[in-house]
Amino acid sequence: MQPTSLLSPMSDQDREITATVMRERSRLGGFIRRRVADAGEAEDILQEVFYEFVQAYRLPEPIEQVSAWLFRVARNRIIDRFRKKKEEPLPESRDAEDFDGADQAWRLDLLLPASEDGPEAAYARAALITALQEALEELPEAQREVFIAHELDGKSFKEMAADSGTSLNTLLARKRYAVLHLRERLQAVYDELEM
Repeated sequence: MQPTSLLSPMSDQDREITATVMRERSRLGGFIRRRVADAGEAEDILQEVFYEFVQAYRLPEPIEQVSAWLFRVARNRIIDRFRKKKEEPLPESRDAEDFDGADQAWRLDLLLPASEDGPEAAYARAALITALQEALEELPEAQREVFIAHELDGKSFKEMAADSGTSLNTLLARKRYAVLHLRERLQAVYDELEM
């Protein structure tokens, strides 16, 4: 009498899945680790990708290009993880002192992800800067000039008012309208990146 095994023999489908995981694990893991700084998070993403692969492989519709499918799913999981990081909202209103004061927390460059924080942050920074440049070009010239002078050149509203002869309230209003437009225009990018 033969002993009965508690484990059922592997099906052909299970053998194919195992072979694919063994073949692709190293390359796929390297791909993920190059894009995700935290080793534990990279391993979690790798496991999620293989879990999805097993689920998808057992569906009646075959996966045509398994390697390409795995890398596409990995890229999507990396983006999903990146999107989970929420942005800190800008305050709705600020006084003139906030604009001219030494409060560096409102500087535009400090609101962007730091490029040293890894490839995802560098990608997000580049995407936001590109979108910001495009949105700035859409602004009326007066609003664009005030925004650039204050945010990028670091000029105070008092300096701008003295240089241009334009009232402080007019400059503040122009900056406010510029910020409202830029927020609206950049919201899609923030939503896509889920920062």
